[in-house]
Amino acid sequence: MDAPVPRMRIDKWLWHARFFKTRTLAAATVSAGHVRINSVKASKPAHGVVAGDVLTFAQGDLVRVVRVLAHGVRRGPASEAQALYEDLTPARDDVPSGAPDSEGGRPTKRDRRIFDLDRRRMLE
Repeated sequence: MDAPVPRMRIDKWLWHARFFKTRTLAAATVSAGHVRINSVKASKPAHGVVAGDVLTFAQGDLVRVVRVLAHGVRRGPASEAQALYEDLTPARDDVPSGAPDSEGGRPTKRDRRIFDLDRRRMLE
C-alpha cells in the first residue's frame, strides 16, 4: 500500500516561498481565482500542492510560472525560500523596456508613443 503524498495548503506554500508578503494576501489571490495548479484554476486556499506541481499566477506586472520542489517548514530567509521552487517564468525579451532608443536621457514623446503602441498590441 502506498503512503499518502504530503500536501501543503497553496496559500501557505506561496507565503513560505515569499511570493506574497502575507498569507492573507496569498489566500485572497487564490480565492479570486488568479492561481492555476497544473493549468487548473485553484478556487480555495486550502487546495493542496505537492512536489512537482506547476503553479501559474500574477505577481505585479509579471506572470510567474514555478514548479514546486519542496514544502517549507517555516517562512525563512529568501535563500531558503528559493530552494522551494524552480522558476519557469519565460524571459521578457519581447517586452519593450521603455528606455529611449538614443543614449541616455528621458524617452522622447515619439519613444513613448511607440512604447504605448507595443504594449497595447501585447495586451490584445
